[in-house]
Amino acid sequence: MTEVLFYHLESQPLERVLPTLLEKSLERGWRAVVETSSRERASALDALLWTYRDDSFLPHAIAGEETDPDQPVLITMDDGNANAAHVRFFVDRAVPRLGEGYERIVFLFSGHDPDAVTEARAAWKGLLPGNALTYWQQDEGGRWVKKATG
Repeated sequence: MTEVLFYHLESQPLERVLPTLLEKSLERGWRAVVETSSRERASALDALLWTYRDDSFLPHAIAGEETDPDQPVLITMDDGNANAAHVRFFVDRAVPRLGEGYERIVFLFSGHDPDAVTEARAAWKGLLPGNALTYWQQDEGGRWVKKATG
């Protein structure tokens, strides 16, 4: 059974939340893959992960190189898992369809985008059978509050 976490972004943008979640994944000894919707967004996330903090960076690459299997974090635009990741992040309107093959799926979506919220509801219903789902929403201070389980 795959653990699927839905993160409803409201007070903080993806660019602030994703690096922290990736750091926590690496601290667990997990490899991660981040699926995004386009090459442009993959390039933007690539730049972000090198520069999001002055005192740190996340080792990563955009998928498509012969070093993909060695990357702790791999950014992709498709459903591949070239680095044998334990956790898969879905961002920028990339929507999870299956939970199989990962210890954890993390779906981050903007609460300010009605279409993204609709997609998240559909994904919740589609992933409910056979997976352990939790829904997290940011409060006014940016803290994560568990709102539902399935």
